[in-house]
Amino acid sequence: MEHIPSILYLHLLSLSSPSHASPSTMFISLLHLLPPLLLLSLLPLSLSLPKGTLINCGAAVKSEIDAREWLPDTSFVSAGTPRNLTTPGLVPILSTARSFPNNPHRKFCYTVQVYRKAKYMVRTTYYYYGNGSPPVFDQIVDGTIWAVVNTTEDYANGLSSYYEGVFLAQGKTMSVCLGSNNYTKSDPFISALEFVILEDSLYNSTDFKSYGLSLVSRNSFGYIGSIIRYPDDQFDRFWAPFEEHNTMIPINVSNSNASVSGMWNMPPLKVFERKLTTGKTEAMELNWPPGSVPESNYYIALYFASGESTGSRVLNISINGIPYYKDLDVKPEGLVVYAARWPLSGSTRITLTSSAGSSGGALINAGEVFDVLPLGGTTLTRDVIALQRVKQSLLNPPPDWNGDPCFPRQYSWTGITCSPGPRVRVVTLNLTNTGLSGSLSPNIANMTALSNVTSDSLLGKNNFTGPIPDLSSLKLLEKLHLEDNHFSGNIPSSLGSIDRLHELFLQNNNLTGEVPDSLIRKSGLDLRTSGNSFSAQPPS
Repeated sequence: MEHIPSILYLHLLSLSSPSHASPSTMFISLLHLLPPLLLLSLLPLSLSLPKGTLINCGAAVKSEIDAREWLPDTSFVSAGTPRNLTTPGLVPILSTARSFPNNPHRKFCYTVQVYRKAKYMVRTTYYYYGNGSPPVFDQIVDGTIWAVVNTTEDYANGLSSYYEGVFLAQGKTMSVCLGSNNYTKSDPFISALEFVILEDSLYNSTDFKSYGLSLVSRNSFGYIGSIIRYPDDQFDRFWAPFEEHNTMIPINVSNSNASVSGMWNMPPLKVFERKLTTGKTEAMELNWPPGSVPESNYYIALYFASGESTGSRVLNISINGIPYYKDLDVKPEGLVVYAARWPLSGSTRITLTSSAGSSGGALINAGEVFDVLPLGGTTLTRDVIALQRVKQSLLNPPPDWNGDPCFPRQYSWTGITCSPGPRVRVVTLNLTNTGLSGSLSPNIANMTALSNVTSDSLLGKNNFTGPIPDLSSLKLLEKLHLEDNHFSGNIPSSLGSIDRLHELFLQNNNLTGEVPDSLIRKSGLDLRTSGNSFSAQPPS
């Protein structure tokens, strides 16, 4: 019988850019500057519903699943096509999806209201609705390419895929976008999107103003069964059973009587109920995380609890032969050892051995690995706000005008050109002949870096109505093309105060009054005004 997914299956490999440092340099510098840290139980656990926003992509109505409310996606996204899946037995969030046009280097975004400076777990879920191979495409959070989504292997096995990351809300909204890359052959899609607020203590060794965390693997070692999640994990993180371990010597799976009261990363108690162990003289060697990882820096956390009231388990830990922690005294109440930025590339082997004097062999309960993802840039807030208000004044804005206007660079908004360098501004705007309608917001005058609006045309050959706003603050403006629209009212005389303006095309509109003297007398200005209803025609 065909396998029907009833749970979400882990399939994660982040594909962020590798570091430019050589592996040997990275090992030496990080081992001296960023040694693993040992933290004991700090925080009590309390059970409550995870707080955040759950979006059932493609759904038309809200639903309640496991006592949590899932919202339809129509108020979070302005493009795409909802899809209904007819496969029997699907869990509810996999029974619908939303697809987006396969337009090269165009992104389509979900924008979600968040609490500024709050830390969020963001999870995307995918289950393909079509025939043939699923598309491969980019997944973007705000201005950063988070991962390349490739669900082909899972789909072939009848399984869904998910990607999970931890990001700081830099503003009042966060966006998750899908974009077509060079490998995309059909329409990108998404099944579900989740934003869950995390406690401040979680993963707090990371500078979330500069980095995000992209999950590679999170496993409960020795555990057999379904993925551990809410309500066992109060933030609904997924802890997958470690079923693919490859070891050099036999490893035992045993129950644990650990009475873990809580840790700073707040793992669920269930991951400490079972553990992998070895004999006292035997080393434990795990190929984990499974598969191969790209060269990058990784956050690695390993969880231990001895569950023993007598004796002392003391371990030495290495990763690919590099010492990770020496003489770790595993406590009955549990502890976690972590490295904030550890260089990895290719396959990884974790080796645990018992120290002299240890009362037993090696053990481990659980582990997490995240790619430490450098965040992309952001467009200057002044320009972002201005563009958002320009968008609001349009009746049919470009469908990809969501997320950051300039980032990622290859996914800048339609008609937008951005400046180089660390302080990124919008420098040109070219939306000529794109079928736009509505009015032109006066907020465009706040985009003071505009040097042309644009090299050939700005907003010409559209269906704009209403007055031409005062643009005198655009001191760098050289060309302004508003021809072949339906602008009405007088021409602002303030346009004549823009020193650099040498090309002003206003022909074929519904403008009235007289052409201002400030424009008629402006030296070097190519002024075109025919096809309007002026009371007096300007001199030719």
